[in-house]
Amino acid sequence: MMNKKSSFLVSLIVLSIVLVGYTTQNDYFKISKEDVELKIPKTFPKPLYRFKNNKLSPEIFVLGRKLFYDPILSKDSTTSCASCHQRIAAFGHIDHALSHGINGLIGKRNVPALQNLIWKDDFMWDGGVNHLEVQPISPITNPVEMNETLTNIILKLSANINYKSDFKNAYGDTIINSERILKALTQFTGLMISANSKYDKYLDGTDTFTTDEKKGLQLFRNKCANCHTEPLFTDNTFRNNGLKPDTILKDKGRGAITGIEEDNYKFKVPSLRNIAITYPYMHDGRYRKLSDVLNFYSSQNFDRQAAHEVYDIGKLSADDQKYLIAFLQTLTDKTFIYDKRFIDPFMK
Repeated sequence: MMNKKSSFLVSLIVLSIVLVGYTTQNDYFKISKEDVELKIPKTFPKPLYRFKNNKLSPEIFVLGRKLFYDPILSKDSTTSCASCHQRIAAFGHIDHALSHGINGLIGKRNVPALQNLIWKDDFMWDGGVNHLEVQPISPITNPVEMNETLTNIILKLSANINYKSDFKNAYGDTIINSERILKALTQFTGLMISANSKYDKYLDGTDTFTTDEKKGLQLFRNKCANCHTEPLFTDNTFRNNGLKPDTILKDKGRGAITGIEEDNYKFKVPSLRNIAITYPYMHDGRYRKLSDVLNFYSSQNFDRQAAHEVYDIGKLSADDQKYLIAFLQTLTDKTFIYDKRFIDPFMK
């Protein structure tokens, strides 16, 4: 007859088996061939990254998803890609103005949302990475983010019997190398396509806009679309938007990459898709509300001379702001946010 201690241990083992089975075998987490088909929204241009040398497959996608959510990619196994890129925030980070890494270290930039990445030509706020497949190397090796090396990651994964099985399922053998790791992550993040918001449904005639939303769309097209160009809501350029530099962070943005003085304080124009849930805003996360951003662009705090460009936004009335915010909220894509393909496979 088992004593209480033995009974507790058995229960714990059974619970562990159940949880493992739930996350690895539950149908809810399974991915089909149809789930990984590249479906280009009809209003979108051709993507820049097309998976030509990274053939999409359910097994590789599942491996990429697991790697994205696994803190094993960080030096002390405490921080995963998903630690900063939260699904509930369109894979942005609503908890902090600046990125947080291992040992509670704080970065110098706001975490960008991950969506429609295969239409980007450069990545990071400063464009320091120009290819989707190598983008993960930057946060992985950054000393204040994950502070790890690909060599160490390969060693850790190679010592893990479950990952050996995962790589065999994905690639046909147990060879674990940086190319396979990065391509698997690319399949997962590359399929994060957001194109089913109320705005998209309005365009294709399957939904209607309120009067405020229609007025907001017209205002947006007149005042904002020069940089935040439809349908991606970014023109993929680097711009100085007149934001006064943070004297503590001293972030020169694009200029730190190119070494060209004119590029100082220029940052990648972010997409506004899912903008209502990807706060805080700006490259340093200094604004938490959309109204704060609109106030900035229509106030004297906006430094037109530093921007080197003309932003013809002008003073926005209270009604103008109400209409613009009403429209911006139509860019929230709930289908994308709740897509089961992107759910944490370690979820209990």
